[in-house]
Amino acid sequence: MKNRNLQILSFTLVVVMLGFGIIIPILPFYVERYGGSGIAMGSLMSAFSVAQFIFSPIWGGFSDRYGRKPILMIGMIGNAVSHILFALSTQLWMLTASRALGGILSSATLPTAMAFISDSTSQKERGGGMGVVGAAFGVGMVLGPGIGGMMAGMSLQAPFYFAAGLSLVALFLVWIFLPESLPAEQRTPASARIQGPRVGEMLRALSGPIGFLLILAFLHNFALTNFEGIYGFYAQRRYGYDEKTIGLILTVVGLVSAIAQGALTGFFSKRFGDSWVVKGSLFASIFGFALMILPETLPMVLSAAGFFVLTNAMLRPGVASLISKKADIGQGAAMGLNNSFMSLGRIVGPLWAGAALDINLSYPFITGAAIMLIAYLASLKFLPEDAAETAQTVSTD
Repeated sequence: MKNRNLQILSFTLVVVMLGFGIIIPILPFYVERYGGSGIAMGSLMSAFSVAQFIFSPIWGGFSDRYGRKPILMIGMIGNAVSHILFALSTQLWMLTASRALGGILSSATLPTAMAFISDSTSQKERGGGMGVVGAAFGVGMVLGPGIGGMMAGMSLQAPFYFAAGLSLVALFLVWIFLPESLPAEQRTPASARIQGPRVGEMLRALSGPIGFLLILAFLHNFALTNFEGIYGFYAQRRYGYDEKTIGLILTVVGLVSAIAQGALTGFFSKRFGDSWVVKGSLFASIFGFALMILPETLPMVLSAAGFFVLTNAMLRPGVASLISKKADIGQGAAMGLNNSFMSLGRIVGPLWAGAALDINLSYPFITGAAIMLIAYLASLKFLPEDAAETAQTVSTD
């Protein structure tokens, strides 16, 4: 895979996650302005994921039929429009509607970018390629909260106009410089039906070769959104932090995530195999969640948050790489299913976290640790190390 293509894809995903990251330190103050609670915060975060859940498989199927490039362009146009509408919103329902629209259209980017990488890499290189995708997410989470926190002092709307402008830049780069990775002869026939998420299909996928991996995609995102979905609200309530301090904490989180995924995922997946990476991340995440409830000072909060994201950083690309390798359907459809289960976790996670936060500030993190423990124990039984991976890691010694 050419470095330029990977750089364009990475920038595109950075821009998408930039918009997501910008919102987190600002959203608690929007919700407070309109008299909302933790459950209102969780509902607002879930609106984006509901739309992603419904439309990700549709976009994945379209990318298998029409190619990756046009679908990526639609995603970036939608990302720009949704940020502009968010900036113009004056009521809570308008914020929710703009986030839902953003989920509908920007959900075209992730499964399509993952399918592009699957088209362009060998199985041995795929874990590292998915790690670059994860690193792009991390970079967006580095820049987003920092930009949102700093620019919120001038205007709550300014960060969203900035994110919309970057989306248009990414659109231009994809349009002019990114080649198509899926040849016409390899595309899904036009006669094939493209549908949204179907419960029957998802249930059938759970009994197939990627079934347990899809469960992990759900559980990881359910647990992770117990952190990212409500952390701004949590930090505001527990510590009294303002948007700049929340932005600083989330910037550290994103920086650690980007470094871990960009520098470590490829190395560990090649050295030990994706199955080992996933199991190790699940085990470490138990302690990452548990430690989040202990800090009292800002340096301790920063340290705990950094350790938390370090334990989670390689899980998403590890699961995505295994799904790509074990899928018995088109790569776009497989990545669409992966993103649908991730989105399902991001729907349920913030709703639970917001409700739990209203009961006790520690409950979101305690439940996150419990979910990671269950997932780790299940992985010991249902995620055996693949023989091909074992042979591959032995050959690198």
